[in-house]
Amino acid sequence: MTTILFACVHNAGRSQMAAAFFNALADPARARAISAGTAPGESVHPEVVDAMRAVGIDLCAAHPRRLTPDLAAQASLLVTMGCGEACPFVPGLQRDDWELPDPKGQPPERVRAIRDEIRARVERLVSTRGWRREGSSPRAATSRETSDPNAKEG
Repeated sequence: MTTILFACVHNAGRSQMAAAFFNALADPARARAISAGTAPGESVHPEVVDAMRAVGIDLCAAHPRRLTPDLAAQASLLVTMGCGEACPFVPGLQRDDWELPDPKGQPPERVRAIRDEIRARVERLVSTRGWRREGSSPRAATSRETSDPNAKEG
């Protein structure tokens, strides 16, 4: 099985969303995701928890964790979240950098846009690598948002 490591500085927003989407979409027999940060925050940002809850993914129990050599050794691909010079570098790991803004402190509509961009990138990664869960459409595992256009998220 392949392990993907999504990493950023605080492991409290982007990398948490990416790992959650990945694990919802990927076949667990083929690939799984973990997330970590170089300087983990105290908790996952509340605005991220709210945005993910709106698509049926509960991050309430998720906790930021430190990127350690042992954790990195589990992975074959490191995806960093656009944290520039502060992004971790792990020797020997294939690396991809997704330039994404930090959702911390952003208004709900901006956090939802970041969430949706992360979901789209994860969908592409899972599809192109052949890790998609059998019988799942790209949005089936994560598209539980209300169909009422007048309803508010969160």
